[in-house]
Amino acid sequence: MSARCRVLHVIDSLDLGGAQVVLWNLLRYADRERYEPEAACMHGRGVFWERLAATGVPVHSLSPHRLVPLYVPALARLILTRHYDIIHCHLLAANLIAKPLAALLGVPVRINHDHCNDKPVDRRSWVVAADRWTNRFSTHICAVSESTRRFLVTEEGVEESRVTTVHNGIDVALFQPRPEQRAEARKRWALPDSAFVIAGIGRLIYQKNFALFLEVAAGVLKRHPHAFFVLAGTGEDEASLRAQTQRLGIAERVRFLGYVGEMTALYPALDLLLLTSRYEGLPITILEAMATGIPIVASQLDGVAEVLRDGEDSALVTEGDGDGFVTHVGELIQQPGLSRRYADAALTKVRAQHSAEGMTRAVEAVYARCLQREAPRVR
Repeated sequence: MSARCRVLHVIDSLDLGGAQVVLWNLLRYADRERYEPEAACMHGRGVFWERLAATGVPVHSLSPHRLVPLYVPALARLILTRHYDIIHCHLLAANLIAKPLAALLGVPVRINHDHCNDKPVDRRSWVVAADRWTNRFSTHICAVSESTRRFLVTEEGVEESRVTTVHNGIDVALFQPRPEQRAEARKRWALPDSAFVIAGIGRLIYQKNFALFLEVAAGVLKRHPHAFFVLAGTGEDEASLRAQTQRLGIAERVRFLGYVGEMTALYPALDLLLLTSRYEGLPITILEAMATGIPIVASQLDGVAEVLRDGEDSALVTEGDGDGFVTHVGELIQQPGLSRRYADAALTKVRAQHSAEGMTRAVEAVYARCLQREAPRVR
């Protein structure tokens, strides 16, 4: 490449989510000698806008609102004036709109980043068909888990040579165990000093199944009344989840923290991460907990089970098994040595295998292969 290649990342929104964290890290760790990255969200700004802007790359909002379809002409104008070599799409709307438009306007390389194994269980029946259709416009697809890659190949008919598994990574220098900050963190979040604090982290939506999280909380509290639960995140299910804590009689032992911008300030206050999701790709929250020395009890799902090993560095439970979650959480409350063993093993693994820099280099290796194949069309 005789000049830096221009890369435009397009994402549905910059609201709370793991895909937004991945994008942020791809911008932070981009090889600026070889690539000139930019980012665009389909509408609005969102909580990640300032983080992306702080990386020094241009950040564009294509429309003021999701229901105002200015994103099509705005994106077309960007592509025609900026002459991107690569369009890298994240999440459904970007794939449905940006990829076909980029192909139509002659962008040589179109990358799709498949962040989640949601398509087989998505309640919208058209999603799989739409995803299969947009895949024809992908030069290459980055799948965040091996199970996601297999689904794309076996169920959606994508050629194996066009899909690469790139596991998510995090900033392992930023996310570290900080036990010395425990008291300060407990005070900041108004959490009881002597409680065993169990966290659920993520958007309060159907996928994350926080209704089951609260059922598990009720079961744990019957056996371990000194436990305390926090939910960090916002979403459409918040009102129903708050009402559920009242019905279960556990409202005094559950705290809703809302959106937490500084996750590094929260993790020192926690004793355990509980993930009860119905489906996932490879959750960023899992990697952050591993890196901060927080033991994990999680649904045994696809990408989660590719990174964690039940009984070695975590406790993995069949998705939806409330009694199993209660049992394993109770074991870690009662056995501090087991919690520490899981946390230490997970910490070693995430540092060795899941850094944000390593993830970015893997994505850029995909770029390089695609650009080499498309060399006659790249400026």
